[in-house]
Amino acid sequence: MLAVAQRHKARRLVMQALYQWRLAAAEPQAIAAEFMAGSHGKVDWDYFKRVFSGVTGQREELLARLLPLLDRDAGSLTPVEWAILLLGAYELQHGDAVPGKVVINEAVKLAKEYGATDSYKYINAVLDRLAGHGTV
Repeated sequence: MLAVAQRHKARRLVMQALYQWRLAAAEPQAIAAEFMAGSHGKVDWDYFKRVFSGVTGQREELLARLLPLLDRDAGSLTPVEWAILLLGAYELQHGDAVPGKVVINEAVKLAKEYGATDSYKYINAVLDRLAGHGTV
């Protein structure tokens, strides 16, 4: 159970780091170092580093997979939605040990906690289609 909580914290921090990366346009390495220097309790830091560097390094490829699934202009997504969708897309593509339903559920939890009202429904629908569970 502790490992699950540590991974959840890592996802939350990745989402926050992606949010900061989008708004501040700082170097991903500097953002990661800043987060890792902070006091966040027990976190799966290996997961944080792997996922954050993966998303920032593969941003264009992840967006190319997501854009056809959006029913709105990508520029209209909030920074939180943008971060959660990129995180979810990366985990669906590279999180072999994490089932797709877990990835989507974690993304929905993040959207409920940090996103706009009902944004979790949109996050769920897009990631579900990306995972191949829904209709396109």
